[in-house]
Amino acid sequence: MSEANSSRFHRLLVTGGAGFIGSCFVRDTLARRDGTTIIVLDKLTYAGNRANLAPAEADPEQAARLRFVVGDIADPAVVSPLTAEVDAVVNFAAESHVDRSILDPDAFLRTDVTGVHVLLEACRAEQERAAGGERAAPPRFLQVSTDEVYGSVETGQSREDDRLEPRSPYSAAKAGGELLARSYFVTYGLDVVVTRGSNTYGPYHHPEKLIPLFITNAIDDQHLPLYGDGLQRRDWLHVADHAGAIGRVLEHGTSGQIYNVAGGNERSNREVVAALLAQLGKPWSLVRQVEDRPGHDRRYAMDSSKLSALGWTNGVRFEDGLAATVDWYRENQDWWRAIKSGEWDAYYRRQYGERLAGSSEAP
Repeated sequence: MSEANSSRFHRLLVTGGAGFIGSCFVRDTLARRDGTTIIVLDKLTYAGNRANLAPAEADPEQAARLRFVVGDIADPAVVSPLTAEVDAVVNFAAESHVDRSILDPDAFLRTDVTGVHVLLEACRAEQERAAGGERAAPPRFLQVSTDEVYGSVETGQSREDDRLEPRSPYSAAKAGGELLARSYFVTYGLDVVVTRGSNTYGPYHHPEKLIPLFITNAIDDQHLPLYGDGLQRRDWLHVADHAGAIGRVLEHGTSGQIYNVAGGNERSNREVVAALLAQLGKPWSLVRQVEDRPGHDRRYAMDSSKLSALGWTNGVRFEDGLAATVDWYRENQDWWRAIKSGEWDAYYRRQYGERLAGSSEAP
C-alpha cells in the first residue's frame, strides 16, 4: 500500500534514485503532489538509468520538484552540501546483484559500506548544525537493506532481532552498512531507521535479475538459465508495495528500529518461471538447468508484523503483479533492449557462458 498522506519530510535526498526500487519511490512520492521536493543522487552505474525517472520528468509539476545530481555516495564533497538541504536521506544506493558480488566484491564494499559511512557522517554534521541552531532539526536517515542479511532460512520466518548470517559478498556488505547505520543511532543519537525488503519485482527492473532476465530472454526465445534444481524459495514483493513500505517507515518508524518488508508470496524459482512462461505463451523447453552459484541461499522468509503495526499492508497480489510486469516488458522493449547491449554481452558470457554450455534441459 503506498503512503497516501502528506509527508512530514518535505525535502528528501534519495540516493540511488535512478535504480529500480529508488526510482519507484521517487515517482510515487512526486505523484502525491503534496509539495515534496526530491534531490536524486545517483552515480549512474550500469544499474542506474535516468530513463527510470522519465514519467516524473515528463510532468511539468513533478519535474519542478525533482533535481538530479550525478555523483557517488562515497564522495563527501558531493554528499555533504546535498544533505544540508534536506529533511531526510533515503539510501537506496547499492550494488545489489549477488552474481556480480561473487565476480567483483570490491565495488560492493565501496558502495554498500563506505558509501553508507559517508552519508552517515554528513547526517551527523547536520545534527551538529541543528544543535547549534543553524537548522531546525537534523535529518532522518533511512537505510534500505535486504532479507538476505539473515542468510538461508530453512524453516519459519526471520524477525528483526534474529541473528544475521549473510552468505554472499553482497549480503555481507548490506549487513555491514545497516549495522554501521544502527551504530550511529546508538553512539551519536542519529535519527536512523532500517528496512529489510524481500525479493522485489516489477517494471524498470534491470534484466540481470531472475524475473526480468527470464521474461526478456523468453520474449526472444533464448535459453533461460535456471540455477540448480530451481527449488530455491523466495518471498516476492511488488516494487510499488516495497516503495510504499519505505515511505511508511520514513514517516512513522521509530528511530533506531528495523522493519522487515515481506511480500507474503513465497514461491520456488521453478514456480515463478512456470508462471511467467505461461503468461508469455512460451514453452518450458526454453529452461536450461545450469550449475548453481556458490553459496546460493535455499530460502528467505520474513515476519513483517512489526511493519504491519505501522498500518502497512501489501496491495498487489503476486499473480496480478507478475502479469502486469510481463506486459510491461512486452510493451517497453526499447527500455530493456538498450540495457541488454554493449557491456551486457560480456557480462552475460562471463556469468552464464560456461554454465549454458554444460547445461541440460530442465526437467
